[in-house]
Amino acid sequence: MRHDLTNLRLLVNVGNTLSLTKAAEKTFLSLPAASARVKHMEEAFKTRLLVRQATGVALTPAGEVLLRHARQVFTQLECLNADLQPYSHGIKGRLRILANTTATNSFLAEALGSFLAEYPDVDIELDERISGEIAMAIRAGNGDLGLVAGNVDVEGLDVMPLFRDELVAVTSLKHRLAGAGKARFADLLETDQFVGIHPNSAIQIFLEDIASGMGKQIIQRVHVHSFEAVCRMVGAGVGVAIVPRGCVRRYSEPETLNILKIEDPWAQRERLLCRQRGRDLPRFAESFIEHVVRAAREESLNDASQTK
Repeated sequence: MRHDLTNLRLLVNVGNTLSLTKAAEKTFLSLPAASARVKHMEEAFKTRLLVRQATGVALTPAGEVLLRHARQVFTQLECLNADLQPYSHGIKGRLRILANTTATNSFLAEALGSFLAEYPDVDIELDERISGEIAMAIRAGNGDLGLVAGNVDVEGLDVMPLFRDELVAVTSLKHRLAGAGKARFADLLETDQFVGIHPNSAIQIFLEDIASGMGKQIIQRVHVHSFEAVCRMVGAGVGVAIVPRGCVRRYSEPETLNILKIEDPWAQRERLLCRQRGRDLPRFAESFIEHVVRAAREESLNDASQTK
């Protein structure tokens, strides 16, 4: 049986979107043409691949099997293109990175900057998610590399420890705990209003889950879209915030903030890089890992010097 790469790409896009309409758009097909291609594949394999639902489509067990193999086909093609790149011109590579909020707002920027300068023909597809979702996506083959916190299930993945980071509480210099040096999250939840990064960010969801597990909730005064803005709001006395120590170090006016060590164990977190076990990646992906390791090492050294 001969397989059409457009058909396989269509199925991958269906698996990513669970919508035939969106998958058709991503594959540059009209909806009738996409439907006809799905029907042709089902006739060729003599089994249903998709089930239509009110909210879109779902893959049948046979569809899931074909999706897994289709993703492997395109991964191998990416490896082929990457390995041949030194011998030709115009071939571009693509690397799918999944990262949580802390990584995207800290050392990952440096890693991306140095890597893309070295590999101008490689495109990066960066998706911010919470760590648990990242691990599941990498395990399912929906990303090439994942950057997660160490408190998630990474069973079945190849994992590389990067460094240990720390979440800290920041307050204004006029806050009642200014100069206290440390605080418990539960105590802050009882008495303070919070400034947070956007509600769907990985770190915000993580903190909401911690508070919920304590039987409490975060009284959120304002949401902003960067740690720089969070720190600025805190310095102005709008509320308190929980942020990575490295993001406080990057803030343009750190002298306006009071930093409190959080006494809860979850505030100390291992940073991990994970990939699907046994999966081949292009050579440029291995180089990207080296850039991440260097940037993470520098982040760790800077954070260590700040705590002294």
